[in-house]
Amino acid sequence: MHYTYRTSGTCASKIDFEINDGVISDVVFTNGCNGNLKAISKLVDGWTADDIADKLLGNTCGFKSTSCADQLAKAVLAAKDEETK
Repeated sequence: MHYTYRTSGTCASKIDFEINDGVISDVVFTNGCNGNLKAISKLVDGWTADDIADKLLGNTCGFKSTSCADQLAKAVLAAKDEETK
């Protein structure tokens, strides 16, 4: 299932990815720190939504209360909830 998540409080404006039985692939961030977000996308490819959330949820960026990684964690959990409905 394709999922698009509109981020909040980050330089990235949205995150697109595929979720299949809780496994995440093909993560693409729109805007944000290009090199870092490409690296995160490669690192989490094939991880479960729960694994991503365990590692990245609550991560902050500078003075912000969130980060692109934190937003990814929130996105995959929302997608997982939608997938199981």
